[in-house]
Amino acid sequence: MRHRKAGRKLGRTSAHRDALLRNLVTALLDHERIETTDAKAKELRRVADRMITLGKRGDLHARRQALGVVRTREVVSKLFGPLAERYRERAGGYTRILKLRTRPGDAAPVSMIELVDREAPAAPKAAEKSEKKPAKAKKAAADKPAAPKGRKKAAAG
Repeated sequence: MRHRKAGRKLGRTSAHRDALLRNLVTALLDHERIETTDAKAKELRRVADRMITLGKRGDLHARRQALGVVRTREVVSKLFGPLAERYRERAGGYTRILKLRTRPGDAAPVSMIELVDREAPAAPKAAEKSEKKPAKAKKAAADKPAAPKGRKKAAAG
């Protein structure tokens, strides 16, 4: 029985699992949205929420504890600056897990984990670019002559 044994092993040694979670939490706090497997996302949620709570605390001891987990100083400064201010009034639940698909290679369930209340990317610029590309592609396709669809078989004889 697994009474009082929290956490998933993820098929790794403890050192490998700790390194994996440190890398994942650094990437999540840096990019604010990453894709990973369901099990890793559920474990990552625990670590990421703990790091944001440290950022909200904001004292020197909390910063040193965060530096023990997060890989880069830039991400720690982001954690104790803009992220701490964004979640100042929120009492937990800083991440969201959205199930996406199953991965074709090994059929692993893939999820996206993201920080809630994150700034949305600039949608108008992306929409303008997507509108321009199809028009150019249609024009280029109209200029080219139609190519033969297949090779003709030589007559046997």
